[in-house]
Amino acid sequence: MVDVAVQLGPLALRSPLVAASGTVGSVVDFAAVGALEAYGAATAKSVSEREWPGRPQPRLAPIGPGMLNAIGIQNPGITEWARRYGPQIAGVGVPVWGSVVGHTPREFGGVAAAMSLCPVAAVEINLSCPNLDDGRMFALDAAATGSVVSAVRAATALPIGAKLSPNAPDIVDIAVAAVDAGADWLVLTNTVLGLGIDVEHRRPLLAAGPGGYSGTPIKPLALRCVWEVHRAMPEVPIVGCGGVRSGTDVVEYLLAGASAVALGTVHFAEPRAGRRIRRELERWCSRHGVGKVAELTGGAKPW
Repeated sequence: MVDVAVQLGPLALRSPLVAASGTVGSVVDFAAVGALEAYGAATAKSVSEREWPGRPQPRLAPIGPGMLNAIGIQNPGITEWARRYGPQIAGVGVPVWGSVVGHTPREFGGVAAAMSLCPVAAVEINLSCPNLDDGRMFALDAAATGSVVSAVRAATALPIGAKLSPNAPDIVDIAVAAVDAGADWLVLTNTVLGLGIDVEHRRPLLAAGPGGYSGTPIKPLALRCVWEVHRAMPEVPIVGCGGVRSGTDVVEYLLAGASAVALGTVHFAEPRAGRRIRRELERWCSRHGVGKVAELTGGAKPW
């Protein structure tokens, strides 16, 4: 029997698998179909201070084995979110992490404070969504990242993780700023900025033009971020995220330095993917004589 429990900073997770924000809705509405027993945690879709209507349609487009999106973090705002989902979170059968977003550090902190009144186990800080109105990302600037994380740290006693961007020119610089400001772990990473063109109509596939590209093609990019940050900061817990579709993908992220691994885009094609991927991970460990999944973290060595 393989022990799949892992430690992520202050959190003990029953499984290294985390359901990524933006792919499992509020978690409450995903619980009926998502086989959440396979996960150590599930992250709800990001919530802002007030309602955000999101971007105009079309805002999703498949491109090869990946997906382009510019949804714009459509959400009802924290007050309505807490009213609608807060009472149900404790009953979904998996620890739920809230996800906060905003236009200013003050907004991030306010949402985190209000979210902490709900039975969430942790707060993820969405610093890296590439489809806000002005296209700006806090995760591209170390000082801005630090300001947001500091505001959230001051607003809640819950464990917090900072979700960073592969578009950052120096991912280690941003990671250091997030940890110094109080992040308990890092999520590496979010989508990559991309664009698709409809050649028949001669216009972008998305109404917004550029959007966030996700899915299997971005795994090498996200793995590189995990590798670089782990080598620079080996003591910092990391959730690897990007392009995971199999148990061996999970093994790669763990070996690169992740303590846990998030599943995202795969949920759109296979809502119960976590169950299969966890089985594949356990079988890989059994074949390779690995008794504890946690032993794999950082196990890949440079040549």
